[in-house]
Amino acid sequence: MGLFFLDYGAGNVQSLANSLKKLGYDFQWITSPDDFHKATSLIFPGVGAFESAIVALESRGLLDPLREYIKSGKPYFGICIGMQVLFEASTESPKVKGLGIIPCVIDLFDNSDKAVPHIGWNSVDLLDSADKSDEGLDSSSDYYFVHSYRAPYDPDNNPATAEWAHSVTQYGQEVFIASVRKGNVFGAQFHPEKSGEAGLKIIAAWLGESEALRSNAPPTPRVSRPPRSKDGLTKRIVACMDVRSNDAGDLVVTKGDQYDVREKTPSAPGKTEIGGAVRNLGKPVALAAKYYAAGADELCLMNITSFRHSPLRDQPMLAVVRAAAEEVFVPLTIGGGIKDTTDPDGTRRSALDVASLYFRAGADKVSIASEAVYAVERMLKNGGPDGTSAIETIAHAYGRQAVVVSIDPRRVYVDPNYDGPHKDELILGKGDEEGKAWWYQCTTSGGRENRDLSVVQLAKGVEKLGAGELVLNSIDRDGTGKGFDIDLIQLVRRNVRIPMIASSGAGTAAHFVEVFHKTGVEAALAAGIFHRGEVGIDEIKNAVSVAGLNARR
Repeated sequence: MGLFFLDYGAGNVQSLANSLKKLGYDFQWITSPDDFHKATSLIFPGVGAFESAIVALESRGLLDPLREYIKSGKPYFGICIGMQVLFEASTESPKVKGLGIIPCVIDLFDNSDKAVPHIGWNSVDLLDSADKSDEGLDSSSDYYFVHSYRAPYDPDNNPATAEWAHSVTQYGQEVFIASVRKGNVFGAQFHPEKSGEAGLKIIAAWLGESEALRSNAPPTPRVSRPPRSKDGLTKRIVACMDVRSNDAGDLVVTKGDQYDVREKTPSAPGKTEIGGAVRNLGKPVALAAKYYAAGADELCLMNITSFRHSPLRDQPMLAVVRAAAEEVFVPLTIGGGIKDTTDPDGTRRSALDVASLYFRAGADKVSIASEAVYAVERMLKNGGPDGTSAIETIAHAYGRQAVVVSIDPRRVYVDPNYDGPHKDELILGKGDEEGKAWWYQCTTSGGRENRDLSVVQLAKGVEKLGAGELVLNSIDRDGTGKGFDIDLIQLVRRNVRIPMIASSGAGTAAHFVEVFHKTGVEAALAAGIFHRGEVGIDEIKNAVSVAGLNARR
């Protein structure tokens, strides 16, 4: 079998390469137009904007050879953008034409009843239950989606599209095409390489078929699929690892209380404690593999030192991401140092360059913190975006779903009759905090520097700049085990339409149930309670399921 792999130059293709390696398959890369003639099976994965993908293919002279390859009848497997390019066009870039093989236009999700992008694990419905060659798809499993644009499933108004639709998924009240299959073409909107064992099963099933079977899939019968009352999107449980070098120079996972990561050492009996060694809770790759095996829906690796004296090509975190991506097959987010930098030799690196290297190493999303604050401050001062921020440049190249912004706010207590500039964001305390009032101020440098920017200003600002997701931390709750700051999360949730990950303060499985029920966030994150073994991921998922919420199966 001449299995080839098409890399258009953007997105995390390394994860699929790792999946093929794990399954025991060899492949070759498409490096020139002539390679299409050598291929007897072709896989095209990718993330990013529709226009970026088409333009990149054209500039490399690969678009027409790709079209001819597919028309030749040889097996083709497209993933995410590799599926979307099969369509006529996308409203994301109306002037850019796709391959035109499937007679339909990709369109933006409606965000009136849900957050967009669609990020997370969702179920699929096979449209022909009698189809025995279903490429390993399983209606009892969940698969990982990350996209803002989708192909609508509308068999009544577009019966030709219905012949291509192999499975569908519902998000909010929209039913869209999750996979296509007809003749030699198979495509998935979700990412099987990031869908754990269920996703690996799909890849293995396609590769395990003979090329003759892969080239002759029948069209799907036309099936009506009206929306259900509720979609199948699950609540994500995210394990986060703060990574830094200890005093010996080794990379370790650490965790602090209110961001202090050093052990407490008494200076003298009864005297004030001073900082000791960096708290070592394990090795990053080993912990990532452990949490993947335990059922984590997503993993975050946060570089909390940025290794500012390392050239970009020698960044220790790049090696960590590469190694982790070989062990785990769920989404990886990398944070820390995603900004314009200059190497010690004077070489300038843009934030897009930095992000690109992490994507190539195996990351799926990048997380931006302090740089996001500075970008919003600049935008407010100038009266609008200028197109130069890390958020804007990365989102333009890879799609907004690839950009996460991590927000570190703290409470500023004021008089309950406060009438200042943030009065519309004022929180009035209840219960033990009756009589208190506060607003949330944003910080930079891991909470060490306060900025004259409120949490709502920052959240709305980064959404406007193009961020696809928020991680909402709480300096006041971090490391306390008292539960998530519900007031903070509800406040931000009311003001943005992009997905949110609640962070800081979790101490029990019940805290996850509470934040999901009271705020509706799509995901919740923890670190220390996982590292110390205080709460298990399976325990949280069981509690979420018992509470009537969807958890990944």
